[in-house]
Amino acid sequence: MAELYLRHFLLNTTMSDEIKHECGLAYIRLRKPFSYYLQQYGAVTYGLNKLYLLMEKQHNRGQDGAGIAAVKLNTEPGNPFLHRMRSNAQQPIADLFFKIGQEITELEKYQPDIKQHPGLMKGHLPFLGEVLLGHLRYGTQGKNNVEFCHPFIKRDLMPGRNIALAGNFNLVNTDELFDLINMSPGDFQKQSDLAAMMEVMHHFLAKEDEQHPNEADITKVLKKSTPLFDGGYTIGALLGNGYSFVMRDAHGIRPAYYYINDEVIVAASERAAIRTSFNAAENEVLELMPGMALIVDDKGNYKVEQVLEPKERRACSFERIYFSRGSDEKIYRERIALGHHLSKTVLESINYDLKNTIFSYIPNTAEVAFYGLVKGMEEYLNKIKVDRILSWGNDFTPEKLEEMVNRKIRQEKIAIKDVKLRTFITEDANRNEMVQHVYDITYGTVRRNEDTLVVIDDSIVRGTTLKESIVRMLARLQPKKIIVVSSAPQIRYPDCYGIDMSKLGDFIAFRAAIALLKERNMEHILTEVHEKIKELQRNNQLHTENVVRQVYKPFTTLEISDKIAQLITPPEVELNIEVIYQTIEDLHDSCPTNTGDWYFTGNYPTPGGNKVVNKAFLNYMEGKNVRGY
Repeated sequence: MAELYLRHFLLNTTMSDEIKHECGLAYIRLRKPFSYYLQQYGAVTYGLNKLYLLMEKQHNRGQDGAGIAAVKLNTEPGNPFLHRMRSNAQQPIADLFFKIGQEITELEKYQPDIKQHPGLMKGHLPFLGEVLLGHLRYGTQGKNNVEFCHPFIKRDLMPGRNIALAGNFNLVNTDELFDLINMSPGDFQKQSDLAAMMEVMHHFLAKEDEQHPNEADITKVLKKSTPLFDGGYTIGALLGNGYSFVMRDAHGIRPAYYYINDEVIVAASERAAIRTSFNAAENEVLELMPGMALIVDDKGNYKVEQVLEPKERRACSFERIYFSRGSDEKIYRERIALGHHLSKTVLESINYDLKNTIFSYIPNTAEVAFYGLVKGMEEYLNKIKVDRILSWGNDFTPEKLEEMVNRKIRQEKIAIKDVKLRTFITEDANRNEMVQHVYDITYGTVRRNEDTLVVIDDSIVRGTTLKESIVRMLARLQPKKIIVVSSAPQIRYPDCYGIDMSKLGDFIAFRAAIALLKERNMEHILTEVHEKIKELQRNNQLHTENVVRQVYKPFTTLEISDKIAQLITPPEVELNIEVIYQTIEDLHDSCPTNTGDWYFTGNYPTPGGNKVVNKAFLNYMEGKNVRGY
């Protein structure tokens, strides 16, 4: 087992603009005795093996750290029943399970056949529990120390008051939560929204446990605590008495899926991870709907209950399309659609000159959208072929016909990412020079001063890597023109529900709007917005409206795109650079069930979002390089 875990390594998939984002959750409840899994699957560690697989299949969701927790059922008083281990190693999942593998190897030194004795294994291996919780962390709050890795635990002498909690979320009202339970947080707790969430939950759990010792009504605890959380979340928890739950926020901002059969109850952040890990059909893996909780008792009985009244569905489109694994068939089709929707605009931009246009993508995560874009080009080209052939009548030769039929969309692998370069860039003086070479180009693919180069990216957030690396690199090929296509709309506003995009000054779209205001002597708008936000702050009304929308209001989307194109063009590059963005309408048409778009539109699903964007503007105007929440 140790060797198995050691051999697996994480792949590092990044966007051209690296941003830290969604975490991943993995939950497993075994419904049979360990002897059953030994007999049926030949492994008493069946649950741990599946947890490892479920976490690896979601490793795209967190490489700052990982953690696991396990609860053992029916332990004798005095014996530990809740165990937790966390890691912030370079490959945290492999690190966690390698350590478990080492423990098994050590046991086998003295009892070679111990894996054939489930009772002994449970007694000697800490993480051989019936209820398992795994978490993958991308740090958005707090430092990247191991102490900030989930799950967090709260211990108590009463088993039912012990809790291990993990989640994929951000909360924007952490300070208020501590106030609600009259708690003065320490330095560590102030930096963690999970700590605030856990303290609130434990507060109500302890009260419920007082009335029903070791049999607290989980639904009541959730109904009292979760309405207090302002943010998007999917959370999972294990209680020391064997109860457990997974819950999703009322807007469905963060994703959650579950799968149940006679052997296991499983939940995770991604449908495809469950399908792969348990060989489940698509219709067997269900979505945990907004405001609902999957609650499992100490006997393995479950219920799916509506804890919060569902609100307008605002599932995060950014998470689903740009971060989730594309192996999910629905996500794959949606990414194809995003690229396909862009084809008409790109065709107009290249003046329908496919003969002198090369299509490519950067980075690898944009590959599926690239296929959709090329599909749209092929549809146009095929129509042209048919029209031309029909126009010939009988006036054609086999050679002429063959030449027309064989015309293809020109596709090339233009850029190759050299991941290793990022591992030793430490000196500020040399960093910009090194960043230019994070990607390398494929020489000989472009006809100089003849070909237009179209490159699709999944999103353009800060534009830094585009300017410092990608555009400079592509310019070395000396195309006639470079068109950078974003399968996401313009990112204009901070996110406070999971993605680490909290500073307005980081956004290339915001910097473009500021540049336009200055060019057109409209800086009074910044002053007016600043004064309006300060007035709202004085009246404790920051949450009531998104005033920052006024910064963008004077300009069309195209005007901002054109200014972005100027901003990402290095001063020494004299080529014509154009930027094309996805439209909001086409985004919603591509992924109709994930309508959360506040980072594009400023339409936040909770009051905390308006508060964050307004505070982010105050920070920008006052020169504070801090997060808005």
